[in-house]
Amino acid sequence: MVPPPPVKTHVRRPAYGNVIGRIVLVLLLVVVVAAGAWALGALNRRDTAPLGPPPFLVPIQDVEPGAAAPGPAAVAGANPLNEWATRVASKTDIPVRALQAYAAADLAMQREAPACRISWATLAGIGRVESRHGTINGTRLQDNGLPSRPIIGIPLDGSPGVRAVKDTDGGRLDGDPTWDRAVGPMQFIPGTWNRWAKRAAEDGLPPDPQNIDDAALTAARYLCAGGSRDLGTGQGWWAAVMAYNNSVEYGQNVFSGADAYARASAAQ
Repeated sequence: MVPPPPVKTHVRRPAYGNVIGRIVLVLLLVVVVAAGAWALGALNRRDTAPLGPPPFLVPIQDVEPGAAAPGPAAVAGANPLNEWATRVASKTDIPVRALQAYAAADLAMQREAPACRISWATLAGIGRVESRHGTINGTRLQDNGLPSRPIIGIPLDGSPGVRAVKDTDGGRLDGDPTWDRAVGPMQFIPGTWNRWAKRAAEDGLPPDPQNIDDAALTAARYLCAGGSRDLGTGQGWWAAVMAYNNSVEYGQNVFSGADAYARASAAQ
């Protein structure tokens, strides 16, 4: 009898080459995943990293018309004016050139109509709403006070939500011989500009609504209405601003900006 062949017992020996290869593959995957996570984190850090100080925020106050005036805002330490403007600009995001114009108009009205008590902060509140202090749509204020390109509003042609104001200046200021358009950083209608305009530089040249110095001074004169208003009171302040734009929402927006600017400028 032929004995059966011996049973072969198969013992699986580790394939060291395969094991090492798998370990290397796993390590490579770990490295790739870690590198991807780091790159994504770096991208997020780049996207969220601050590019400078946070923007100046103006909380809108639901103040009742006539109830209050914005906080007092003195042009403190305004000699020279540029030092004051530079300091306040760093706290408010208002361009230095615009602050110089608002403060100069404030100081001029202290001499011309001291009872009016208009402040640079109120002018800044209006400038913020009307043209972002002369920087709307990518414009910028130049050293001579003019925006890098003229600021001209939409035609006041009576379309939905728009007043109808026929041309009052033959298109001289706004380039439109049919309808009036608000012009300049303080957005004056030509007819109103022609009545209240004053040249800030007193150099014999005609006042220019595109010039921030002329526009700020003219806005101050218009708000003071010949010195018959006291903008240091709630009633007087609201009467002035509502005359500029007869809208409670507009008045609250200007109030909020003016009050925020006044508080920021006074903070140490």
